Amino acid sequence: MMRDLDYFFKARSVAVIGASTRPGKVGHEILRSLVEGEYKGRVYPVNPRAEEILGVKAYPSVLDIPDTVDLAVIVTPSKVAPRVVEECGRKGVKAIVIVSGGFKEVGREGAEIERRVVEIARSYGMRVIGPNCIGIFDSRTRLDTFFQSRERMVRPPPGPIAFLTQSGTFGCTLLEWAAEDGIGISKFVSYGNRSDVDEADLIEYLGEDPETKVIAIYTESVSDGRKLLKAARNVLPKKPIVILKAGRTEEGSRAALSHTGWLAGSYKVFSAAMRQVGVIEASDMEELYGISKALSMQPSACGPNVAMVTNGAGPCVMAADEISITPLKLAEYSEKTYEGLKRELPPYAQIGNPVDLTGSATSTDYEVALRHLGRDPNVDIIMPFFVFQDTPLDEGIIRVVSDAKRYGKPIVAVAAGGPYTRRQSRRLEREGIPVFQSPRLAVRAALALYLYGSRFICRGKKVNNN
Repeated sequence: MMRDLDYFFKARSVAVIGASTRPGKVGHEILRSLVEGEYKGRVYPVNPRAEEILGVKAYPSVLDIPDTVDLAVIVTPSKVAPRVVEECGRKGVKAIVIVSGGFKEVGREGAEIERRVVEIARSYGMRVIGPNCIGIFDSRTRLDTFFQSRERMVRPPPGPIAFLTQSGTFGCTLLEWAAEDGIGISKFVSYGNRSDVDEADLIEYLGEDPETKVIAIYTESVSDGRKLLKAARNVLPKKPIVILKAGRTEEGSRAALSHTGWLAGSYKVFSAAMRQVGVIEASDMEELYGISKALSMQPSACGPNVAMVTNGAGPCVMAADEISITPLKLAEYSEKTYEGLKRELPPYAQIGNPVDLTGSATSTDYEVALRHLGRDPNVDIIMPFFVFQDTPLDEGIIRVVSDAKRYGKPIVAVAAGGPYTRRQSRRLEREGIPVFQSPRLAVRAALALYLYGSRFICRGKKVNNN
């Protein structure tokens, strides 16, 4: 039996109400995403002035479609939305995505239309995402309501991260990052004005979704703080939640009001509440994506102690600075580790934290260092740095780092550079090792692995605080 939100992601049939015959129009491009994409369900354009669009028979109204309709995507002007939603209810539609704007975000008249739309939908037992959004994407069913064409926006493959966003713009950005990195997403929701379905509903749903390992959220406001905190408490023991809250200042709060019709509220109160329940906060989009990537790829850390190994020590200094302002610590190696590193590494290597293998480092040198650090009980997180541009560092490094996963400790890598570095970084990420160009982002990812692990995964286990 399908749950109510399943109809947004697993709909067997979709009606596009307001489908346009004109390429470039929102109603045309949404239909094109469904018809020319990989979605396998039935698609019905609704346009009273067209017989067919994109080779698919069109219908004057959703009521004229001869088959059942699970999901309706509405692209009509806001003033006719109440009538259209009423027709969807009479048709037996289960879920609605309203892409159109012109609702709460434009003022009192739009807010009243939005209120009526939700009232009608609820009277028929329908759920609504939007309005004023780009809708949804499911990476497995390939249900796709985007009006961004495939020529302009890449769709990601299936992956472990679900992304919920109040901003369609940020949604497009994260989707393409995930696509380019080959990491992928499980589900995506741009919820815009959040008239009915909100973050809390989606968090509860994704908490039970076997395809989702990490929930990432961009929000400008919270409509029901208690509901959100309750949902987070229920889900966090099962999977991490990472959130980026915009509208942190008075100016940002005013911008949020004009964007999606919501006051942003007190950021200090929001942040304290998130910390209290164990939600991980990000400070910008790069952090939101990077932290989510690390949490989806790596095991959690049961202690704060970070060991660095490098063939170029400069970025490690920056990382050490970042570590010093977090609960993380630079690991102090056991005597056995120190002696083993000194015995097996070349004399030019500097044994400390970081273990500096210098620009002469080979993959064999990294293997020695990673083996000793991986076995040291005083090390909780391994952070290798790579100057892939250094010619002595051979192609075997990918296998060496991948093999280090057997020690069961999270590995967060750092490498920055041009085409060759990016190729090597992608190879590492295909092996499940997150790679960051910035030491700051790597430290933030490591911190997230520790914060989530120490609170939800490692209870009852010895947490190493040396």
